[in-house]
Amino acid sequence: MSHIFPRNSRARLPVIDHGDGVYLVDTTGKRYLDGSGGAAVSCLGHSDAAVTAAIRAQLDRVAFAHTGFFTSDPAERLADALIAHAPEGLDRVYLVSGGSEAVEAALKLARQYALETGQPARHRVIARRQSYHGNTLGALATGGNMWRREPFAPLMIETTHIAPCYAYRGQDPGESAAAYGHRVANELEAEILRLGPETVLAFVAEPVVGATLGAVPAVEGYFHRIRDICDTYGVLLILDEVMCGMGRTGTLFACTQDGIAPDILTIAKGLGAGYQPVGAMLCTAAIHDAIAEGSGFFQHGHTYMGHPAAAAAALAVLGRLTDDGLVARARTMGARLRTALEDAFGQHPHIGDIRGRGLFLGLELVADRETKQPFDPARKLHARLKAAAFEAGLICYPMGGTIDGRQGDHVLLAPPFILEDTHIDEIVTKLGTALAQSL
Repeated sequence: MSHIFPRNSRARLPVIDHGDGVYLVDTTGKRYLDGSGGAAVSCLGHSDAAVTAAIRAQLDRVAFAHTGFFTSDPAERLADALIAHAPEGLDRVYLVSGGSEAVEAALKLARQYALETGQPARHRVIARRQSYHGNTLGALATGGNMWRREPFAPLMIETTHIAPCYAYRGQDPGESAAAYGHRVANELEAEILRLGPETVLAFVAEPVVGATLGAVPAVEGYFHRIRDICDTYGVLLILDEVMCGMGRTGTLFACTQDGIAPDILTIAKGLGAGYQPVGAMLCTAAIHDAIAEGSGFFQHGHTYMGHPAAAAAALAVLGRLTDDGLVARARTMGARLRTALEDAFGQHPHIGDIRGRGLFLGLELVADRETKQPFDPARKLHARLKAAAFEAGLICYPMGGTIDGRQGDHVLLAPPFILEDTHIDEIVTKLGTALAQSL
């Protein structure tokens, strides 16, 4: 009998024993290829010597010092390194312990910035349907994942949602990608005007939508229009790169591929690569300085923010991603994996779309390719696929409710950047086996 309170009380999970590169190995010796990096976390695999050495070295010096009393060398160096690589204008780093904390910090900072700059009416947040920004109450309210939100709706902050940029489902026949992107981006302007521009605080979006939609990138030009709208009405643009950032899409920061920079940006997951729980919120100098020159105090904080051992791990991860070329490798291997998926499943009768960027790829499952009709949600195809893949020795990330929170199924792939061609073959083969068994 276990005293662990599990995610799913009806599941009986194997016990993890150790990691070996792109594989996880349970206590029976069974090996699982980590085709989703857990939840797009383990970008360096599970046995990176450089990162574990950095953690060990920091623990030999000091494990923890509260940021109310001290800063630390690894935290300072990590912040410097992140800003050196960050999109233009981002200047300050607020270190936290994960993605939900980073999003909560972003929302609170946006509100405090409004207060410190004499805009107290700004309190409304706009986000997109079928988004996911975390599981704490503020982050959950901001996200557009309906089945996650529903039980806790009475506890949530006020948020409204516009359409995602989801070309596979939203682009009209004969409509160009540019026209589609402009049309859905203009929903933001319409919503700002409906609510009253003076009341709108921020717009929150994932550059490449992760868990809820399955690696959906925006069409070219969409985020340029979003940036213009935010600038016109004084609305802060918060980009959530918790899942899609840190090299996952083939550039260190995903939004650089869209040619824009946000006012506030959140990262986590791949920042620590699973070796330590760590995340960060990055903001512009203007936002930081408004606080520094006003009250001087950001009214927010967590006990483990800026944890020295976590910062040391993240700094080592960042070095592996940049100095050791693993971001570039994610781009190269992502192209190879996508080609292999298209070769194997491009004409599959129940794969409607293969999409994504870098090593962040999704496959949308459909009952009918021609009509794009989804499977009956009662089949719980995503759950069947996850179980079949796991039995075959492949960890992947299927989800349901892709279209509207109820209908639709997809599978997300986000393997470690260190994978080899043989691992690509193994992913495709085992995924094919799982599809055959679950469809």
